[in-house]
Amino acid sequence: MEAYKQEFIQFMVESKVLKFGDFTLKSGRKSPFFMNAGAYVTGAQLRKLGEYYAKAIHDNYGLDFDVLFGPAYKGIPLTVATTMAISELYGKDIRYCSNRKEVKDHGDTGILLGSKLKDGDRVVIIEDVTTSGKSIEETFPILKEQADVEIKGLIVSLNRMEVGKGGEKSALDEIKELYGFDTAAIVTMEEVVECLYNKECGGEIIIDDTIKAAIDAYYEKYGVK
Repeated sequence: MEAYKQEFIQFMVESKVLKFGDFTLKSGRKSPFFMNAGAYVTGAQLRKLGEYYAKAIHDNYGLDFDVLFGPAYKGIPLTVATTMAISELYGKDIRYCSNRKEVKDHGDTGILLGSKLKDGDRVVIIEDVTTSGKSIEETFPILKEQADVEIKGLIVSLNRMEVGKGGEKSALDEIKELYGFDTAAIVTMEEVVECLYNKECGGEIIIDDTIKAAIDAYYEKYGVK
């Protein structure tokens, strides 16, 4: 596992973004882990987060694209932090773009925030985590309505590695099959478990035998076969 992935996993735990215990997800599933990107609240955290995303985008898609698009609302700070990090780390100037929940009819009009899209733009979509693909379902048509763009791929921070709406493939694989573009994550839950199981992080064991057993049981029920 690359060093930045291990650092990112520890960063999620230390930022209290990735937690372990007993959680009920929006889908109704009972999960032994929960990720909340809304817990990144400081400038230092966002700076680091942007760097991890930038490295993962570089590894998975290269830098031969024009626009980084983040669905509102959580995608907005992700696009800003990551385009800044790409500029600092790789010297490449990528435009950022997000959608508005409501169309603005005065001043900077339209449904987009940040850069406008134009025909031929190559776009990477950035999100925190995808469990059902609902946000892509909402934003894919918006992108296509604005211009004739090429979507190179989707990057999320954590691949939960569980079945999506279809009940067989992961949400990321469902998106790839449905929309025809690649999907990737900074880390997978398999890598999280490998990094944290019976190992100290911040002076404590995050995934002990009890949590590991709960994770195994969860994937026995909801994991991708």
